[in-house]
Amino acid sequence: MRPTIGVVPLRDPARAWANDLLAHRWGGPRIERLGELIDASTLPAFVALLEDERVGLVTYQIRPDELEVVTLDSLVPGCGIGSALLHAVEGVARSSGSRRVFLYTTNDNLPAMRFYQRRGYRFVRVFHDAMTKARELKASIPAIGLQGIPLLDEIEFAKSLD
Repeated sequence: MRPTIGVVPLRDPARAWANDLLAHRWGGPRIERLGELIDASTLPAFVALLEDERVGLVTYQIRPDELEVVTLDSLVPGCGIGSALLHAVEGVARSSGSRRVFLYTTNDNLPAMRFYQRRGYRFVRVFHDAMTKARELKASIPAIGLQGIPLLDEIEFAKSLD
């Protein structure tokens, strides 16, 4: 039986934890996306809880007619944390009148590609060599990514809410 995952909006008492998580997982709160830096520490977010322990975070921004997932982190793989966090932002998107939810990942992140596709997200486009420009903005981005794959491209995934 799967444990019950609670999802709550990020509030001030947990903001320091969220900033630490962003520093550890993303090299800081500034997230590179298509040649732009976004400060994820200033965005609305949800925290996943497992038996009152913080085990996940999703940050997002609402745009006209769409919601962008900026970061998604699960600290305990395989127990539904990422799915619960995605479900929460999809609910925000629907209630705000958004027509789609979208996000970006990199070409090396095969686990993320599998995760999003299994939850109804589709490849929208590939931004070839986007990571070259990304390194100009955020030098800490490595040339080699997960499983030894060269880190070259950004990939947009989206899910229609229509």
